[in-house]
Amino acid sequence: TILYQDEHLLVVDKPHFLPVIPTGQYVMQTLQARLIHRLHNSELQPLHRLDRHTAGLVLFSVQRSSRAAYQGLFCERAVDKYYEAIAPALPQLDFPHQRSSRIERGERFFLSQEVAGVANAHTEIEVLERREALWRYGLNPISGKKHQLRLHMAALGAPICNDCFYPAVDNELANDYQRPLQLLARELRFIDPVSRIEHHFRSQLTLQW
Repeated sequence: TILYQDEHLLVVDKPHFLPVIPTGQYVMQTLQARLIHRLHNSELQPLHRLDRHTAGLVLFSVQRSSRAAYQGLFCERAVDKYYEAIAPALPQLDFPHQRSSRIERGERFFLSQEVAGVANAHTEIEVLERREALWRYGLNPISGKKHQLRLHMAALGAPICNDCFYPAVDNELANDYQRPLQLLARELRFIDPVSRIEHHFRSQLTLQW
């Protein structure tokens, strides 16, 4: 779903299971390929990534001339990102809670892992809603390591519902379209580097309890 479009920027809601860019076995069935076909614009480029299993907001650059300005927002960490997730309850923790750890690539190339050392990944976590065994969390990644939110929640003892990677790889769940990962890129806030307008985008998608 296209949520916003101007001459420089495109904002869309990505569904679960759809890769952002071509990778591996996914070529045409990607968010980028679908949008290029739909909008007849071969210059469309994603400004950041969501992994295939995560749904929610993705920003695209519409033209080359202004692309560097928008890419700079992410390099300078000038984009505030906010996610929601459904995961097991953590009544033993006080909220809001911050998880800080060192995240590096795991032994399997598509995984990450927490290791000893100076923390390079920080996530602020709050509880938005409680329903007995499951809670809805708000997640604010201060840093942007691969699979950071999934790994941090699993390390706290509350892996995100239907996570096929953490704490253990489940290949059947990875492609079970009836059980999507309950992680949503809900909000993005930033100052537009071209128009200087303050943008606040919010996904129209919802998670499943």
